[in-house]
Amino acid sequence: MASNPPAPAAPFVPSTEPFGFAGPRPDEGPFEEWNPTEDSVAPVRGRHRVAKQRGGGLARSSTVLGVGVIAAVGAGGMASANTGKPPVSISMPDIGSVSHVFGGSSQAPKGSATALSSVGVTTQDTRQGARDAGEALRDRIMAQAESQQVQIDSKAQSVTEAALAKQVDEAAAKAEKDAAAKAEAAKDKAEAAAKKKAEAARLAELAKQYKLPVASYTITGTFGQPGSMWSSGYHTGLDFAAPTGTLIKAVHGGTVKEAGWAGAYGYRTIITLDDGTELWYCHQSSISVSVGQKVGTGDVIGRVGATGNVTGPHLHLEVHPGGQAEAIDPMTWLRGKGLNP
Repeated sequence: MASNPPAPAAPFVPSTEPFGFAGPRPDEGPFEEWNPTEDSVAPVRGRHRVAKQRGGGLARSSTVLGVGVIAAVGAGGMASANTGKPPVSISMPDIGSVSHVFGGSSQAPKGSATALSSVGVTTQDTRQGARDAGEALRDRIMAQAESQQVQIDSKAQSVTEAALAKQVDEAAAKAEKDAAAKAEAAKDKAEAAAKKKAEAARLAELAKQYKLPVASYTITGTFGQPGSMWSSGYHTGLDFAAPTGTLIKAVHGGTVKEAGWAGAYGYRTIITLDDGTELWYCHQSSISVSVGQKVGTGDVIGRVGATGNVTGPHLHLEVHPGGQAEAIDPMTWLRGKGLNP
């Protein structure tokens, strides 16, 4: 009976360690955490070739084709955005190592500056990229123009607002000036009215102290009238025409300076007032006072007559301030005393 051949010896002694990680073995040192860095990892050198896939064609090389298309479109768009400049060429080193991916031959020398815009990109794609770049440029120009227009509108609005504010200020200043002028005019008017009232009161008070020389009369001659019948060439007094014998009264109280015949003046009486003014009463038919006599306002001093150089009975009244030889207008002087002949 044949026996089985002996079993071959085991190539290694099976380990009696438990399955899985149970810590470092005796012949290993302690474990440490390892964080790889650029210095601790050696760079990978050599070419990285892309293995040709079965079936070939651009459809199976989606990664490489995507990178090529993106680069081509980007280069075409950048070139077309600069009007008048030739397309930018991008060189692709070692094109022969990946030429089988695009189904062509590796006849181009390594490091060739073949433009990627002609790889996998159609004329329509190039035109579309140019249109997109042009639209982007147009949008940028439009945005710039809109920003400038906003600045112009803002500046114009500021100028308009400044002009409007100036007009408002000018109108306010004019209104204030007009109001001040009106207030000043009203003040002046009030002051004038008050002054007029005060003057009226003063004249009313003076009227009590002064009196017209004749009660019933007609003014037949005024001061300054020219004529050859007067030696001075003009009339020097105020004539109160009244019937002969009409009473003549003192205009104001004073002292009799003269009473008697005075040539062309006929019978004349001169009374000196307290302020030195002389009143001449001329052409009297009779005199009722004597020199040095004190008379009061309204006292009878004589009667109307037609003595001297006259054409009819009347009282000729003259006013000589301070006793001077030249006479002044009696009408003005009487009105200044509150009387109105």
